[in-house]
Amino acid sequence: MSKKTLNKANLEALGADRLAELLIEVSTGSADIKRRLRLELSHNLGPEELARDVRKRLVSIRRSKSFVGWRKRKALVKDLGTQAEMITAKIVPDAPTEAFELLWQFIELAPSVFERTDDSRGEIAEVFHTARTHFADIAPNAVLDPIDLARRVWDAVQANDYGEFDGIIGLLAPAMGADGLAHLKTLVLAHKDRPLNEGEDHAALQFLRDLRGTRGSPAATRKARLIKASLQDIATAQGDTDTFIAQYTKHDLARPRIAAEVAKLLLDAGRPQDALDRLEAAPPEPHDAAVADWDTAYITSLLALDRLADAQHHRWERFCETLAPQMLRDYLKVLPDFDDIDAEDAAKAHALTVEDPMAALRFFLAWPDIAMAARLIEERANTMDGDQTETLTAAADALRGRYPLAAVLAWRAMIDYVLWYGQSARYGHIADHLMDCAAADQDIADYGTFPSHQAYLDALQRQYKQKTSFWTRVF
Repeated sequence: MSKKTLNKANLEALGADRLAELLIEVSTGSADIKRRLRLELSHNLGPEELARDVRKRLVSIRRSKSFVGWRKRKALVKDLGTQAEMITAKIVPDAPTEAFELLWQFIELAPSVFERTDDSRGEIAEVFHTARTHFADIAPNAVLDPIDLARRVWDAVQANDYGEFDGIIGLLAPAMGADGLAHLKTLVLAHKDRPLNEGEDHAALQFLRDLRGTRGSPAATRKARLIKASLQDIATAQGDTDTFIAQYTKHDLARPRIAAEVAKLLLDAGRPQDALDRLEAAPPEPHDAAVADWDTAYITSLLALDRLADAQHHRWERFCETLAPQMLRDYLKVLPDFDDIDAEDAAKAHALTVEDPMAALRFFLAWPDIAMAARLIEERANTMDGDQTETLTAAADALRGRYPLAAVLAWRAMIDYVLWYGQSARYGHIADHLMDCAAADQDIADYGTFPSHQAYLDALQRQYKQKTSFWTRVF
């Protein structure tokens, strides 16, 4: 390796004196580098000195009111990251309690920072998120009173306008312990029983909502969400599944997504029958976004109850409805030898006949079974959705070597769709597909009932001769 390469060994060879001179030189005019060097010097004097400097910097950042534009955002992100690193990496080993206090002050900076920056990229949020996770490592080694910590956590959760303290209950649950968590729960329940302040929910505003036929208020909704989330976080920390579930309303529990979440908790608690009851009370619609999670919880519940036959029946039914490959794999996995082959053949035969041929095509590509994908396209070419370019392009790419006719039919489906609907922005893509069809023509001995390439091209020219912007891309 060259002696001029910038690495630790080559720089060490320069000697301490020369490196010190270079650091002074490069830090001239750079506030960031100077600040970092001073922090390193403070750390060399001990954690107390470094903590003092970090605290001063945090106060300075908090007091700043100027808006940080995109030109200075990178420097701010770096500065925040440096302060967090000093706390979580350099102060913690020798002064964990001091590090905990500094980290808390650091997280409390978030609102003032967000209010004067544009964090559309999420870079600043990521710094605070990463720093916050260190509470779980620092708190167990810090000297903290569980009751005082519970009060502090509750104050933070109530003022969590920017999500800076998201998850703090779970992170600090071990440090709070049983007494702290119990006290925190008492604080939450007291807040639940306390009426809204006048400014939070003015009677006149509620009167107008009643006239409009709307229920509740933004303040009441926020309060309810805060209480629910806090009690659920506490219940999770205490391992109290029933209390966690009790925070959901009957309406909530009737939603498949919530039912699946609750069922998982009950399964973890060794209560599969309760989990199954919850799921059966909230069945999903076929196209519900939560159907996969619901199915997983439902099948797991059945298996935990030694109801393999019922689990298998559900897997098969769900596969027939969704053509989900994993559902079929799980179904086949437990079948005896040779029975699985017959079942797989039956599954593929079913896929050929489903109403949506594109769903069947996605299944055959994912399984994978390229031969069946080719057969599907050739049998149902007229029903292929030419607008589903991702699926058809993937199919054509997979088929072009061994099944050129099916690949051509996939390309033709996209060509026909774009030309019929006049989607000129996609003319370049379908012109390429037409060239792909021409290239594949020499590998197709028999088009069967489909027009040859020349016949297809002639028909396109007759039907769409006015689309000159397309044809100029072809010829």
